[in-house]
This record gives sequence, structure tokens and C-alpha cells, in this order.
Amino acid sequence: MESNLKNKYLNRLSGFTDEASPYLEAQIKLTQELGWQYISARTVGDANIHEISDEAFEKVVSTLEEANLKVAEFGSLIGNWAKHIKSDFDITKKEIERCIPRMKRLGVSYVRVMSYAQEPWGEDQYEKERFKRLNYIVQRFKDEDLTALHENCMNWGGFSAEHTLRLLDEVADLQLVFDTGNPIFQRDRSKEPPYPWQSTLEFYHQVKHAIAHVHVKDAVISADDTPNYTFAGEGHGHIKTIIADLMANGYEGLFAIEPHMGKVFHDASQNQDDNFAYNIYKEYAQRFEKMVAEILS
Repeated sequence: MESNLKNKYLNRLSGFTDEASPYLEAQIKLTQELGWQYISARTVGDANIHEISDEAFEKVVSTLEEANLKVAEFGSLIGNWAKHIKSDFDITKKEIERCIPRMKRLGVSYVRVMSYAQEPWGEDQYEKERFKRLNYIVQRFKDEDLTALHENCMNWGGFSAEHTLRLLDEVADLQLVFDTGNPIFQRDRSKEPPYPWQSTLEFYHQVKHAIAHVHVKDAVISADDTPNYTFAGEGHGHIKTIIADLMANGYEGLFAIEPHMGKVFHDASQNQDDNFAYNIYKEYAQRFEKMVAEILS
């Protein structure tokens, strides 16, 4: 590909650096060592970016400005896999109102949201309530010229590509952040029992028209039906194929790595010590950057 296109994509790499360290200074140091311009903001210290104190947030702003780094997205807690659909909606509304001024302060356009936790399959999924809440969430951010992106994680929209397509039909102006690794460890509830594992590539092709941002993670399923996370391209995420297809079709977004090889926020049993987490994140990032360069060569 042309050199300007190569620079475009190599300069649009990001990552959830909180998987390398909870400390912003270490997250910045790592990003600078990689030569990247962006981080994906999620946890700073022991709290989400929209939950830390005002004083701590202002410190984040000044520290990032001094380091000349930009924030690609807010990895918010809004409607995430830990939130029940019957939870008080005021919790969500307050999270939104904390996000908006902080996103503007940092010049961030995208916030990752979800469609609330999955109920056990076969039970009432409260679909109308999910659609109602997602419409409110998306429109509230849109009113502020910001964009809420739904992620195919362990939430209602992650049950299958068809569930995500239904969200796109029911929620006005909804766009997606597509995670390459999440389909690997989820059953496809649009299919017949015994519900096969989802196919990342099949999921991608069904929803790619609405993808604005990409999270890069890879895994294989072990014998006990749990994911074993791998470097990008070594699992069943079809990452190289998906990235090449996006680029060939004029994708304008970023690629944000979320390795899950040093720290997994929803599975503490897989977490490693800080040095290991830092080093494995750095290696993952370097390998992924090399993959992107190879696609562009």
C-alpha cells in the first residue's frame, strides 16, 4: 500500500494500557516506548476514568498533556457485563453525565458501552428495556456531539451477530466497536442447540457496515470451555483477515489492543504480577504493530 496509507494506520494504534499497569505513569511510559500516540482509557489506579475523583482526573489530563498523548476512547462501565438490566437506570444516567465533561476535557469522541448483562439463556432477557436504555444512552451522547459505541462483549448484544443486528435496527444512530476475541468464548444463541461457539469472522462480516472502532484480542477455547488468550493472530480471531478487509474498504477508525494476557478485569484468576503484565503487553503491542505493517506492505 502507499506510504501515506501505511503511516495513517501505524499512527492509529492504541491499547488498554491498564492491562500493563494500574498506574498512569507506567501506562504513559509504555506507550512512549512503543512510539504510539494513543491510549484507550479505562482504569486509572483502582477506578474507571469516569469514576475517579475530580482531582485525580485533572492530574490525568495534565499528565497526558505533558506526555503529548491522546485518548482514543473511554472504556466506560455503562451497561456493561456486570450491570443487570433491572438495575436502577439512574446509575447509568449518572455515569453518562460524569463521562460527558471528561470526554470533552480530553477531546475524546468515543465511549464504549454495552447492552447490560446476559440473563441465563432461556429466561426473560427484557429486550424492550434494553432497547429503551440504549436509545437513551446513544442519543444523550449524540446530543453532546459524542459517540457511544456498542461492544460485542458478555452482554445481550454479544449473544450473536443477529442480536447485534437487532440492536442496530432498534437503536437509532448506533455504531459498533467490534472485539475480535469476544465471539471466541461465547455460544451463538442464534443457532440451534447445542449452540456452537461463535465465529469471529462470520460475526464480523454481518456487522462490519456499522463498525467504527476495533478492539484486538485473540484466544482459543480450552478443553474446559474457557478461553486461553494468545498473541494476535495465534488464536481463532481471524485478526489479520479482518484488519486487511477493513483497510481494503477504507476503514477510518483505530485498532486498540486488549491482550488479556497479563490482566483480565472480569477474571482475576488469570492475572499476573505487574512486571509480567507490563512486558507481555509490550510484546503483544510490538507483535501486533508488525502484523499491521506486514498487511500494509
